[in-house]
Amino acid sequence: MALWNRLREELDRAGRVAQSAFDEGRLRLDLLRARQTADRFAQRLGYAVYRARLAGTELGADEYAAHSANITAAEAEITRIQTLANEASRKRKSGDGAPPNTSTDSSTPPGSESRAPDTGSTNVP
Repeated sequence: MALWNRLREELDRAGRVAQSAFDEGRLRLDLLRARQTADRFAQRLGYAVYRARLAGTELGADEYAAHSANITAAEAEITRIQTLANEASRKRKSGDGAPPNTSTDSSTPPGSESRAPDTGSTNVP
């Protein structure tokens, strides 16, 4: 019976790890989309300035403020998603959130489970 419990625990753990990796990937995709949105807003501002100068005028304060507000909001969204993605990556790499091994099977000494070594680095590319 202990074998089945151990198998169930390992399958649950593997499921949690896979789900956290999937969630982190989704956040990275959301981050890419947010950066693309910010780039589009910056591009629109550049085109508006170009067209205004081509016409021999300056970009109006209202129009500049609208473009600037869009870019600021997009950059805030990028920062928010980047923070979430970094936290998800840190949790996944450190194993946070996973319940401790409560198995009563004494055949495996504590701490000898196969895990990726901790590099000690908290920087995420």
